[in-house]
Amino acid sequence: MAGLYIGLMSGTSLDGIDAILAAPHGQQFHLRTALHRLFSPQLHRQLLALQASGPDELRRASLAANELTRAYAAAVRSLLLRARVSAGAVTAIGCHGQTVRHQPAAGYSVQLVNGALLAELTGINVVCDFRSRDIAADGEGAPLVPAFHSAMFRTPSRSRAVVNIGGIANVTSLPARGGVTGFDCGPGNCLLDAWISARRHLPYDRGGAWAARGRVAPHLLDKLLADPYFRRRPPKSAGRETFNLDWLRRRLNPKDRAPDVQATLLELTARTIARAVQTHCRDAREVLVCGGGARNRALFARLAALLPNRRVVITDAVGVAAEHVEALAFAWLARQALRHKPGNLPAVTGARGPRVLGAIYPA
Repeated sequence: MAGLYIGLMSGTSLDGIDAILAAPHGQQFHLRTALHRLFSPQLHRQLLALQASGPDELRRASLAANELTRAYAAAVRSLLLRARVSAGAVTAIGCHGQTVRHQPAAGYSVQLVNGALLAELTGINVVCDFRSRDIAADGEGAPLVPAFHSAMFRTPSRSRAVVNIGGIANVTSLPARGGVTGFDCGPGNCLLDAWISARRHLPYDRGGAWAARGRVAPHLLDKLLADPYFRRRPPKSAGRETFNLDWLRRRLNPKDRAPDVQATLLELTARTIARAVQTHCRDAREVLVCGGGARNRALFARLAALLPNRRVVITDAVGVAAEHVEALAFAWLARQALRHKPGNLPAVTGARGPRVLGAIYPA
């Protein structure tokens, strides 16, 4: 049992906590158990409110971090019970925390979590705050998952691309030979979730059903695609500061029908991902899709249609469930930190060099 790791991930979509228990085998991690816990309505409101500037932010952020940490600890307890494993069998928890600010140009990125409290509540070593060291080395601090994608999915027999569709979408190029690259290519689920939440009070568009009822609005799509972010060359990273409901509303026409806006947002997401693959992963004949957006059937189908000469599959096809990849990545990053090994890829983040990532809170 020795050597197990836990990964905890809660993304910008604010859909709850993904928790995994995994065992390392060489550079790869094999999943033992996984679960998903929704945020309580109160915690969801707290975290959502902190996505934008407001009064008394320091106090509110500290209280939210503590409540979130207690939710993480509860997820860990449930995970261990499900796996019938004791806390003593776990080497460390890798916890991403909840991003509320990502401003690498200003030298910071804030992920809410109280690492000391999580170690105290679980009795397990905790590694968190993974982005700060990369940013300190003049990197973007994101995306960090390409290093794990390389360890988990790279093969010398063929070139691959990995598309992670979380709140923000990122693309990793895994050439059969040569260096790994990757970057945040634009919105993933964030705009789709924000629009359906605003108009229909639903957390997400299940299967892309609402988008499928609308038609793409060319005038709106052109406005969205004109954003300078899409023309920036990598390394680059994005967050809710870049793509959010206010960003969308500034580009809307009062005559735009709500389902048509959703269809247009789906097209925006699919096109910007496909363009990133076509431009930066030219040799990749296989595209592996992971993250919550991989379960959006309409989005996945549109992405596959835009990449007709490539095999586009969900990572389930290679043995890793799409919704577990990011949590696995932070378990892997925790192990890298404890072994004093780099967790970033300078070609991805733009950092001055490889860096050991994360702050360690011993049990």
